[in-house]
Amino acid sequence: MTQAIEVRDLRRRYGGPRGFEAVKGISFDVARGELFALLGTNGAGKTSTMEIVEGLDRPSAGTVRLLGKDPFKDRAGVRPRIGVMLQDAGFPADLTVAETAKMWSRTLPSPRPVPEALELAGIGHRAGVRVKQLSGGERRRLDLALAVLGRPEVLFLDEPTTGLDPESRQHTWHVIRDLLVSGTTVLLTTHYLDEAQSLADRLAIMNDGTIVTTGTVAQVVGAYPARISFSLEHGSDIPDLPGGPTIARDGGDVVIKTDALQATLGALLRWADDQHVMLHRLDARSASLEEAFLTIAGSDS
Repeated sequence: MTQAIEVRDLRRRYGGPRGFEAVKGISFDVARGELFALLGTNGAGKTSTMEIVEGLDRPSAGTVRLLGKDPFKDRAGVRPRIGVMLQDAGFPADLTVAETAKMWSRTLPSPRPVPEALELAGIGHRAGVRVKQLSGGERRRLDLALAVLGRPEVLFLDEPTTGLDPESRQHTWHVIRDLLVSGTTVLLTTHYLDEAQSLADRLAIMNDGTIVTTGTVAQVVGAYPARISFSLEHGSDIPDLPGGPTIARDGGDVVIKTDALQATLGALLRWADDQHVMLHRLDARSASLEEAFLTIAGSDS
């Protein structure tokens, strides 16, 4: 079996036949050993999708297979093989970090040693501290330690670096990469697009309960044009440029969108040199994941 997760025409409706449909017939696969990022604004349907794939809820329609099994109907068979890092795990506040991890390890068939899991997540030095005394970022590290405690084949990460400082974020990314090398499959949701761009083998961007685009980061970004922006003196006429660009002007501010960045930029610079025209605040860049995401997120506004 090459697919760890298979989702087909998944739908989730709340409130009966006339209620709110949060997920509207989405399909995707996640290969074994792959990190698949599920992106979207609040209300896009990510959390509902994650809960169904994890086996915490049943679909209104469609099918889900997790490690070849129905994660809701065969919860007992799937649960020991997965790890879940929720946005808020809600662990007892008066237990210490080590006590919390030991308690959780007793629910698992073959857990890592507790000190190993805590060190892996960068929280080992706080083992004797009560959960209520941890900072928000430290609680996220504890959440990660418990998610990997059972050596999961599939790991679900829901906003794993929210509240972390930059150094802790980098540490978490390092842990995730090591897990991927070891063969763990990861389904990730995040609002940090640089996180998805850095970690994801493939991703999907959801909007209003549907998947609008999916593929590698390069494939998703490649569907959007590069951007050149600058300002110049009023009255200067921009010549015809290669690459079939679209040019928008607002007084002296110019934005050029093109699928041939190098050719368009080269012709623009040659024209500026020949005409002795100064291009103020010149900025040229390829399309970004952020641009693709914002375009999709704003498509229904």
